[in-house]
Amino acid sequence: MTTLPQPPDILSAEFAADPYPAYRVLREYYPLLHDKGTDSYLLSRYEDVQRAFREAVFTTDNYAWQLEPAHGGRTLPQMSGREHSARRALVAPAFRGRELQERFLPVIERNARELIDAFRDAEEADLVAQFATRFPVNVIVDMLGLDRADHDRFHGWYVAVVGFLANLAQDPAVAAAGRRAGEELAAYLRPVLRERRAAPGDDLLSVLCAAEIDGTRMSDQDITSFVSLLLAAGGETTDKAIAGTFRNLLSHPDQFAAVRADRTLVPVAFAETLRYTPPVQMIMRQPAEDVTVSGGTVPAGSTVTCLIGAANRDERRYARPDEFDIFRTDLTAANAFSAAADHLAFALGRHFCVGALLARAEVEVGINQLLDAFPTMDFASGTAPAEAGVFTRGPENLALRLTPAAAPGSDRGLTARRPGGPRTSP
Repeated sequence: MTTLPQPPDILSAEFAADPYPAYRVLREYYPLLHDKGTDSYLLSRYEDVQRAFREAVFTTDNYAWQLEPAHGGRTLPQMSGREHSARRALVAPAFRGRELQERFLPVIERNARELIDAFRDAEEADLVAQFATRFPVNVIVDMLGLDRADHDRFHGWYVAVVGFLANLAQDPAVAAAGRRAGEELAAYLRPVLRERRAAPGDDLLSVLCAAEIDGTRMSDQDITSFVSLLLAAGGETTDKAIAGTFRNLLSHPDQFAAVRADRTLVPVAFAETLRYTPPVQMIMRQPAEDVTVSGGTVPAGSTVTCLIGAANRDERRYARPDEFDIFRTDLTAANAFSAAADHLAFALGRHFCVGALLARAEVEVGINQLLDAFPTMDFASGTAPAEAGVFTRGPENLALRLTPAAAPGSDRGLTARRPGGPRTSP
């Protein structure tokens, strides 16, 4: 008789240290498990998580308690039907196509360059503290056309709001800090919005103030909640994706050498990182009616925790799922940043991440500029640092030994590589 392993506890220290063995147990023996610690039903297989993201029966009603208190109002992910399609149509154009390339790519390039310049001549740097965690927040502040002197202030709000969203154990101090950050951010933005409505500029806040679809416009509350969401979701994904991509590549020197030699592999390495070590490990849903999945039935109205980190390593979907391999044939980089993605890191369907292309642009610019600035880099300790986190996950630090690039005179550091393209002057 085969003895079943004990169901994993996703709030345990063992799980936090390394969730991937627990994910294997869940997929194999407990594809549907009611987790008492979070009072939610865990889905771990690719097919089931994919269904939860695509099928309308799995609603986002759970975001009323999970997101709204920190963001200060209803946000795009918790909307549905016409309300969702109208709001998404208002914000989406700023994060794709010509708008992204012409208006905001220079902002991304400048912020990457400025952060790298601060340690460009260093022989060692912490890529998380000195680059990854600051870069996306700084970009968002500048896209919004806000005071660059407030970069640190926004970083503090970002940390607090992300802490609220990741607070699976419901620590009251963490929850209070997240709510307070949301309130402070909204108070900061309200007078700025009055100014932008009266005298619009070419920044993202002005775009959001002026956007109109079928007579629908965004209120101040809509915009402040969206900015809070953008700060948290946009910052956390890019922050951990950059650090995770370097950690994964440096742990596989042959693949790192391949990416350095052929920069068209940068988005491929990013896509494989999203599969192998997704920054967001889990997303919740709430079924409107009883739903049958692998292992049983999820009751209507319950909370479903979709374990992206488990589904993205499902052996039913991927060959050698526990191996990082940028050359794998069962992941297509060409659609990795669209709603047709082969991985689940950005969700799927109607709630596919609206900022996926912004994240791609930030990660590609950041990685390319770092590779340009440092011809050699390696782990300062000789080994890869551990990852940390349960709801979101990535290295807390990434100390690297660096060899700065030799550059002639004052031209040093004044070039940038655009995603997928040649060097250009900023």
